[in-house]
Amino acid sequence: MTPAPVKPAINMELLNQVDIRVGTIEMVNAVAGSDKLVALRVNFGDHSRTIVASLKQERADPSEIVGKQALFAVNLEPRKMRGVWSEGMLFDIGYADGIRPELAVPESPVPNGTRAQ
Repeated sequence: MTPAPVKPAINMELLNQVDIRVGTIEMVNAVAGSDKLVALRVNFGDHSRTIVASLKQERADPSEIVGKQALFAVNLEPRKMRGVWSEGMLFDIGYADGIRPELAVPESPVPNGTRAQ
């Protein structure tokens, strides 16, 4: 396997604008009319939100991630995907490299809403 190419350099100011937080996935529901998308209900401690992710073709059973913590970008503008509003983005590892994606997770449980730096 050859890793995906490194993206162009950005400055720290731009990187610091992205708000990445830990959340616990509480529900996974299929998005009607899509063969790829699921809607995740994610707990960020002080609030929950819906985040749409393309997991149906990556996992035999997308609900296997219920109860797991993962990293999410939470300050993206909401985007409607197949009629469902997505309020962030799930980080996964491997998709761009053509391997089965895995969740980007903390090595041990942390409070929901904890920021990544």
